[in-house]
Amino acid sequence: MSSPHRDSHGRPIVAVTGLGIVTSLGQGKDANWDGLTAGRSGIHRIERFPTEGLRTTIAGTVDFLFDRPFAAPELSEKLATLAAEEAVGQSGLGAAGDFPGELFMAVPPVEMEWPQKQALATVIDGDADYDALLREAASRDHRPLHELFLFGGVAEHIADRFGTRGSPISLSTACSSGATAIQMGVEAIRRGETQAALCIGTDGSVHAEALIRFSLLSALSTQNDPPEAASKPFSKNRDGFVMGEGAGALVLEDYDHALARGATILGVVAGCGERGDGFHRTRSSPDGKPAITAMREALADAGLTPDDVDYINAHGTSTPENDKMEAMSCTAVFGERMASLPISSNKSMLGHTLTAAGAVEAVISLLTIARSRIPPTINYHQPDPSIPLDVVPNQARVASVRTVLSNSFGFGGQNTCLVLTAAPEHA
Repeated sequence: MSSPHRDSHGRPIVAVTGLGIVTSLGQGKDANWDGLTAGRSGIHRIERFPTEGLRTTIAGTVDFLFDRPFAAPELSEKLATLAAEEAVGQSGLGAAGDFPGELFMAVPPVEMEWPQKQALATVIDGDADYDALLREAASRDHRPLHELFLFGGVAEHIADRFGTRGSPISLSTACSSGATAIQMGVEAIRRGETQAALCIGTDGSVHAEALIRFSLLSALSTQNDPPEAASKPFSKNRDGFVMGEGAGALVLEDYDHALARGATILGVVAGCGERGDGFHRTRSSPDGKPAITAMREALADAGLTPDDVDYINAHGTSTPENDKMEAMSCTAVFGERMASLPISSNKSMLGHTLTAAGAVEAVISLLTIARSRIPPTINYHQPDPSIPLDVVPNQARVASVRTVLSNSFGFGGQNTCLVLTAAPEHA
């Protein structure tokens, strides 16, 4: 019997055996890959709710799959289900409704939205403050509504549907959530707590309140016309991010467990780096130190050096501050290589899928490795002289890619980076 496959730290190698994705570009890996490599944008005018009076009227919403609008938790659950079905189906692991591993799930923070508040307010006498709405939602007549807006509810439903083991983990670390869900799955497998994990990031929270809140932070692009040109990471004329919806799912396994059952190894999660930043509730530390440390920790965790990285899947939100900070941080880690090391942002086409972004971009990173093409950063027509990077402008690029660093930098200072590699050539 062959000896177990271990990484440079003596830990089990964590293999990826299933991938699933749904975004504004479409459902499934092929639809998304075709759209991304064609440089096509999924960002469009919002039609499922009124946008009169809003400064931002565009988003990368996933409307093509459903015939009616859903509240954010419902839509997040439906998107997660679609991505997980694709990932679990590709992995061939377990049976329907009987997944032999744990669930780690990134879900958006939830609270009742205006339609639900208004519906409850009509049955409450007197002032309908938020506490009163919560009490009414918890009553017998409105119990389903109350359950819908419980933070852990989405993960509970996914766990029931797929038959995962143990208590489902729900987490929300802002824009790094999807990557953090993957990190938690990796750590559980390395510790020997499970041989498999289903890791999901999902977000269906484009609604009027969210747009208003991000607008009050001056975080959103207001370049509404044309919608597909609004997200322009690393460009001089970038003015904010565009909200997006979607889900990404990965099936992770102990490498030897996957080999023993004859699974196809799609890649490896070789390293994870995480560093908190207490600088500000929304802004990143201007010196980039937490992001720099997260990238360096991910590389060290993978047993690799900066010279081993072939491509960076950028956080790249298209906000003036974030893009500048990320460019500076990458330069601190990779030095002169940044002049020629490809870095691109999927958010130029998908919008920022927030809680889902780290998982969505991990799926895309692994597809980049498998299909030897780098998706572009579209809308790059006015280079920013202060960000002299190879952003793979406007057109996909054929390239041999074996190692990707995927960055996720969240509001509140949660920075998570993943190192994703091709499967070992000699198993």
